Amino acid sequence: MMLGWNIFPIVAAIVAVLAVAGAVVALVRKERSGLAMGMMCAAIVAMLAFIITLWLTLQRPPLRTMGETRLWYSFFLLVAGLFTYARWRYRWIMSFSTLLAGVFILINILKPEIHDQGLMPALQSVWFVPHVSVYMFSYALLGCATLLSVVALVSRRSDLNGAIERLLYGGIAFLSIGMLTGSLWAKEAWGAYWSWDAKEAWAAATWGLYLLALHVAPATGKRYDKAYYVVIVLGFLALQMCWYGVNYLPSAAESVHTYNQ
Repeated sequence: MMLGWNIFPIVAAIVAVLAVAGAVVALVRKERSGLAMGMMCAAIVAMLAFIITLWLTLQRPPLRTMGETRLWYSFFLLVAGLFTYARWRYRWIMSFSTLLAGVFILINILKPEIHDQGLMPALQSVWFVPHVSVYMFSYALLGCATLLSVVALVSRRSDLNGAIERLLYGGIAFLSIGMLTGSLWAKEAWGAYWSWDAKEAWAAATWGLYLLALHVAPATGKRYDKAYYVVIVLGFLALQMCWYGVNYLPSAAESVHTYNQ
């Protein structure tokens, strides 16, 4: 096992302790807590330090395998949770983002999906890092928007709409940038901007669902609208299918998005 993954359980434990402590402090204190944000920042720095260490160990960006992309998603979930707490002061949001990030961290401990250091020719592109990292950041923003939407659905709260809408706009913007850089990468690597393989078809479906969510959003931003929240949740389910669900489809074997050979 490579050096980076050897120390990952230790780093994961440090991140977990800091993030959970920050989330608990945020829950306990009614006002926005600098201590909670400081602990979450420390967890984020620890996670980023591991990603940089792994990058140096592999001598390539750690963005090739599902295990490596889960690292980035966990990292960006913590960032998005911290941002949402700092901006809108929802005391429970860091608990949800920490829980979700923890699930992906645990999966990586149990199944890190280690591969060789090299990159296949298709991945040796200037568009590789921006495409995947921008996508992971958009996934994290949309994940937080989904968490807020689920809470709004269950509690019938409309006061979450402002935060949901801003996270949704940010997530869609970065998702669009990710699709654009992916198209440029595809043109460079395979000679076509779009090939409609399974992953690209689900990417288009995901993008379409989130655009639909913007069109069914409450006009005033203050009204409870069940359809709005349901479409956001459906968009996130499509996103999961796009990210890793397509790997279990028969058509995945012939996809240009299969990199683990």
